[in-house]
Amino acid sequence: MADKHFIHDDFLLSSDTARQLYHDYAAEMPIIDYHCHLPPEEIAEDKHWETITELWLGGDHYKWRAMRSNGINEEIVTGTSEDWEKFSAWANTMPKLLGNPLYHWNQLELARYFDVFELLSSDTSKDIYDRCNSRLGPEGISSRSLIRESKVVAICTTDDPCDSLVHHEFLSKDNSIECKVLPAWRPDKAMMPENSEVFTEWVNQLSSVSNIDISKFDDFVDALSSRHQFFHDRGCRLSDHGIETFYAEEYTERDISSIFDKARGGVQLSADEINKFKSHMLYLFGVMDSERNWVQQYHFGALRNNSSRLFDELGPDIGCDSIGDWSVAEPMSKLFSRLDKKGKLAKTILYPINPRNNELVSAMVGNFQDGSVAGKMQFGSGWWFNDQMDGMIRQIETLSQLGLLSCFVGMLTDSRSFLSFTRHEYFRRILCNKLGKEIEEGILPNDVNLVGSIVKDICYNNAAEYFDFGI
Repeated sequence: MADKHFIHDDFLLSSDTARQLYHDYAAEMPIIDYHCHLPPEEIAEDKHWETITELWLGGDHYKWRAMRSNGINEEIVTGTSEDWEKFSAWANTMPKLLGNPLYHWNQLELARYFDVFELLSSDTSKDIYDRCNSRLGPEGISSRSLIRESKVVAICTTDDPCDSLVHHEFLSKDNSIECKVLPAWRPDKAMMPENSEVFTEWVNQLSSVSNIDISKFDDFVDALSSRHQFFHDRGCRLSDHGIETFYAEEYTERDISSIFDKARGGVQLSADEINKFKSHMLYLFGVMDSERNWVQQYHFGALRNNSSRLFDELGPDIGCDSIGDWSVAEPMSKLFSRLDKKGKLAKTILYPINPRNNELVSAMVGNFQDGSVAGKMQFGSGWWFNDQMDGMIRQIETLSQLGLLSCFVGMLTDSRSFLSFTRHEYFRRILCNKLGKEIEEGILPNDVNLVGSIVKDICYNNAAEYFDFGI
């Protein structure tokens, strides 16, 4: 073992059965990355990068957070320092990350896309920097080559209802790319009446792109429905909601119209009014998704922008978010029950950021399975602070014990980086190692073919069947 690289063929596979499951069943399955934050324009233009710093550190709040924890000045983390200085600081941080998923992810990315198997550190940083850069530039690695090399057959980006989707339209007509690049509807800004100025500006933008004059709440709904159809016509089959918790307050239509008018008029809303408005919007979006046979995703529980200092300097999504602790069971149940009672509960994937909610979610989805689709209600893959090894294992274990792991639609990257497709490999190795161990311990039957078929389903087949992508 001493002569093996840290990243090798059997990385994370600790038994013969695990190795067989991974190499024979998981490794060659294509990837459906049904939730990510990749910029569609960078796929359309087949973006190239000049340096590994630009590709690796630009916009990666995971790395920024780790560098700050290692005592690195913000000017280097997100400022105007030279690319080499930023990369050198990251290389200095890497050996401090043992036990953090970033260590595994980064070494996997170096190995898979740059054939670099040496451990990144201050001692190896200059050689690795130069070797990676030699594969970049105008004739080197590009966004599309990374997609192709990773065997990705479908990507769903994250898009505001006001987005033009011009890059998706371009890609849909571009025969030179085999991967489907589809939009996903992210209407969070439609649910934020608490900031009247920002909300009004967004509603005005919605009015412009939908060509609907929005003077009252019914106009607002018409404009959103028009954009929902616009997204559908361009291949969108998923919505995604980033919410703190679920909302299911009692309200009347008159309440909602009044709250909308107040928000547009600059009136300060009460907490009760805000929660009523969010409750109605979640319900409306659920109905829209159901009527067009979309999948609705809920990422919930993140406590965002904790450092007001850095938020004021840099804005959101810069590595200052963490796990929140809102109560979710009752409003989640009420929302789904309302939709289910009306026959409007769409296929649904739930991603809790707080691991205390794992059992809650896995138990909740069982309440609303209706026999129409295998795994209609899904406990989604480990998200954000749960997408490391322990978090993935806990999600797999909870789903196995309280639901049907065999119906799980598998992993996604939730990333802004084109190098993050290796997270699918990471998940597959962890899955196969766990199931292989359980076979050898007698917890699962000694039938590699049976378990292997479930592995293939989780890696690709379930997602291909669950999502209406025409793959």
